[in-house]
Amino acid sequence: MSVDSVKRPPSGPRAELKRQAILRAARELFLREGFGVGMDSIAAEAGVSKVTVYNHFGSKEALFTAVITTALDEPLAGESSAALEGLAEAGDLRAALVEAARTWVHAVRTNHEVTALRNLVAAELHRFPELGEAWRHRGTESHHPAVAGALRTLADQGRLVIPDLQVAIIQFYGLLVFPHMVFSSYGTHIDEDLTDRLITSGVDMFLGHYSPQST
Repeated sequence: MSVDSVKRPPSGPRAELKRQAILRAARELFLREGFGVGMDSIAAEAGVSKVTVYNHFGSKEALFTAVITTALDEPLAGESSAALEGLAEAGDLRAALVEAARTWVHAVRTNHEVTALRNLVAAELHRFPELGEAWRHRGTESHHPAVAGALRTLADQGRLVIPDLQVAIIQFYGLLVFPHMVFSSYGTHIDEDLTDRLITSGVDMFLGHYSPQST
């Protein structure tokens, strides 16, 4: 199939408004009714036709993936994104990274809709394995551009030595936010004191591995 024959989603300001309305409606209905909600219901909630929904997203799996992608980016928006971007100018990288991690982890812990959507993915994977495939094929950097950008900039500055950015991103997540995702999937949480100990020790482990080694 040629590139020209691939149908592109609608573009332009009006199309973007409709796309955002569809995403908001889908998010609300997926949270309320699960993945089994009909596309007719999503279209009605968004105030558009079902054809419009398919024109923008192609399938319910693609729409669900877009909802999840948007939601998982939320903890990295606002203050968290600004903190990560500020790492490049930080005089004390460890202190700045600890503070950025605290802001980010707090956002992850307190965004209950994101937790619910993440748990919904886990609950639906046995019926719709294509959801996991669609998510996996997006790639690590496209999920987390703020983290990727911050680490890449630090590597370009020579303040970190990162031979494999994809591995570093996953390790960064593994040390800082994955524990909270695991606990939340079981309906519990990590207390504040342990959270801060995990952050500081996680940052130290990350920097211990990726900081330039003195000769």
